[in-house]
Amino acid sequence: MIDLTVTKQFETTLQAYKIKLFLAFFAIYILWGTTFLAIRIAVAELPPLFAAGTRFFIAGTLLFGFMCIKGETRPSAVQWRNLLVMSLLMFVAEYGPLFWAEKYVPSGIVSVLAAMIPILTLVLEMLVLRQQHWRMSLVIATLLGFAGVGIILIPGTSEHIPLVPCLAILAGCITWSLGSVLTRSMNLPKSRPLTAGAAMMLGGGILLALSASFGEMHPLPHVSLRGALALLYLIVFGSLLAFTAFVWLLAHMPATRVASHAYINPIVAVALGYFAAGETITMRTLSGTALVLLSVFLILRKDKSSA
Repeated sequence: MIDLTVTKQFETTLQAYKIKLFLAFFAIYILWGTTFLAIRIAVAELPPLFAAGTRFFIAGTLLFGFMCIKGETRPSAVQWRNLLVMSLLMFVAEYGPLFWAEKYVPSGIVSVLAAMIPILTLVLEMLVLRQQHWRMSLVIATLLGFAGVGIILIPGTSEHIPLVPCLAILAGCITWSLGSVLTRSMNLPKSRPLTAGAAMMLGGGILLALSASFGEMHPLPHVSLRGALALLYLIVFGSLLAFTAFVWLLAHMPATRVASHAYINPIVAVALGYFAAGETITMRTLSGTALVLLSVFLILRKDKSSA
């Protein structure tokens, strides 16, 4: 009888864990994929730095405050300094340009360019930080990714994608990659949600300060119901739910498995942009997207096999 009870409790716990796992992957696969269109809707009405700052400051403050109420240890002075560096690289320098670029670039294309983060991280590890050994398979996979971006950005007769916003997105991806590499050796709070909340809060505050300095708040922007709902969606589903799911998965699953969202998000974003927003999909776009996603898949598979 005791064994039967223990078995049932174990099965119940296992079932609950599987449900959490499913919901967490749904959040980083689907919800994160939908945020690119939500950003495009938001910046159609709101100034980009203001929209990005509002998203991360509110979400970060709520998450950080919740973790403090739960009793998590607050960051030390050194940890606050490291969190500031993290926020500058991974939120200010990444999402500021991305929100601005979405005023000019289709959300599906933005998602494909953002999928370059694992590729750029590998390049940083190989060329700058010497943390990866040169392997021909990785070099080929990396070149495939850059070839895909090149195909998307070359001038076309039926579709013109502005170059400067795309370069701004890629520059932001580089800073995110650099931040993700540097944070591995930084002294940060042990609680991942607390760290994420603090970094978002700091990054959002800096973005709002930049928004004010660039005159985006003079006068305060008018927000329609559609724009407000898009911003609310980004705060709740894009940051609080999806990002919390991301940090939870990092604590329970291999990093390469979690990073697989990099080649799922663009599929969701491109499809949603096409069906919901009427964004154009050409053979050139599809070819470039396929090469980028193949590159990401090969790189993450190599990381998994060498782990």
